[in-house]
Amino acid sequence: MTMTLDAPQGQDPAAVSEEERTSRRAIVRLDRIVGIVIAGIVTAAAGLLWLAVAAKGPDTTIAESNDAVIGIWRVLYNADAPDVSTILTAIALALLAAAGLALMERHIATKTRRSMNPGRRPLAPKVIMAANRGQFAGEVTVTVLIPAHNEEASLPQTIASLKSQSHRPERIIVVADNCTDDTVRLAREAGVEVIESVGNTKKKAGALNQALRRVLPGQGDNDVVMIMDADTQLDDGFLANAVVRFAQDRALMAVGGLFYGEGGHGLIGQFQRNEYIRYSRQMRRRPGRVFVLTGTASLFRPVALRTIADNRGRSLPGVHGDVYDTAALTEDNELTIALKSLGGLMISPQDCTVVTELMPSWGTLWNQRLRWQRGALENIGAYGVTAPTMRYWAQQLGIGYGVIALSAYLALIILTIVSLETWIWFPFWLGLGLLFTLERVVTVWKGGWKARILALTLFPELFFDMFLNLVYVKGIIDLSFGRQANWKHLTHAAPASRLSSQEA
Repeated sequence: MTMTLDAPQGQDPAAVSEEERTSRRAIVRLDRIVGIVIAGIVTAAAGLLWLAVAAKGPDTTIAESNDAVIGIWRVLYNADAPDVSTILTAIALALLAAAGLALMERHIATKTRRSMNPGRRPLAPKVIMAANRGQFAGEVTVTVLIPAHNEEASLPQTIASLKSQSHRPERIIVVADNCTDDTVRLAREAGVEVIESVGNTKKKAGALNQALRRVLPGQGDNDVVMIMDADTQLDDGFLANAVVRFAQDRALMAVGGLFYGEGGHGLIGQFQRNEYIRYSRQMRRRPGRVFVLTGTASLFRPVALRTIADNRGRSLPGVHGDVYDTAALTEDNELTIALKSLGGLMISPQDCTVVTELMPSWGTLWNQRLRWQRGALENIGAYGVTAPTMRYWAQQLGIGYGVIALSAYLALIILTIVSLETWIWFPFWLGLGLLFTLERVVTVWKGGWKARILALTLFPELFFDMFLNLVYVKGIIDLSFGRQANWKHLTHAAPASRLSSQEA
């Protein structure tokens, strides 16, 4: 079955275009402010820390190095370490920052759950529960939308993973957007519905908006719509577990998946798999506080998507009537903030996992991460400083400060190496390094022996982190100078072999 979509009846395409241009111009102005503000705050914080350290003056009581013989090796070491007050102050500041962020998140989540204001938070749990109390809207059904632009290589495996679920979806719809390959033919042969976008110039978000205008009117209160990438495969049990969550909690608006990387792609692939494993571990440790409803696979109640569309151009950025803001580079992150702004309850259960595509080269990884970084900054710029965006602002400031800290750390190591004729060990700093290495290994333990060995070597991952830091700096600079961002699509040469989360 194939359908094509036109613009909504009664809607003036010229007016919509002008509205989108106005929205985009406003976001660009905010983006410049975001880049300058974040860079300024981070630089000022680093400068204050340097002044605090420099105010004590140079340390003229450095102890001489000591000799130690270990087997046939003669080892030089220096027992110098920061004084106890400095160490305790650093620990106290770290604990205060972590506790403050956790308390802030808890306060915001509690305030949202208790809200009875349908004007400001129409998706808050109490508002939703009051609206559907005593009503049975039928069994939970699942309609899957798969946006696809030239995805002939990966689409058949994605559809197969859906059909092999213990709870199969009632409908599978491939949203074919300007495809020039065999995506449409393969979808039809797989026995699923196809919606072809018409005149879409707004990439993935624009194609999904067209499809959702057709699909949402027929969705009941207990139906759910799943959006998943065409290069993703669900682990078995994903849909069954998600449906149980929706059936048990009528106030739940969205369920996001936890993603793991596919196999292959050598060292660069292992870097990404380790990164995704750590992210999933963090999400499992913060239940009820979803950071991003990942575009790889997330499910939404229709009332949530309808409410977002109704608030676009009013309390939310974007064009009224659109579910997705087509001006956003990272539409999944923006949709998450939109849901949070409306008070929606969402979770990312640890039993809802997917295996997703990895970038096969440094060039494609750079393009992907630059788009993610630009999109994240654009989103918080569009929404401003609000309770739902505080966590996102804190993340960007933390990344910025981490850029300075890691750069200084690696620069000092290099300076030490080129300055000393004989290497001197510092037990205190060596101990901290071992603790850090242990943390890196433990956090990727479920990834298998390859993940553990890479984490144990430490410095390759630190240099990978520096690569990501360069992406961050590039994003800040581009935003500050108002440079245009582009959405780049990865072309698949051949089907990729996939591994389960246990094998990745």
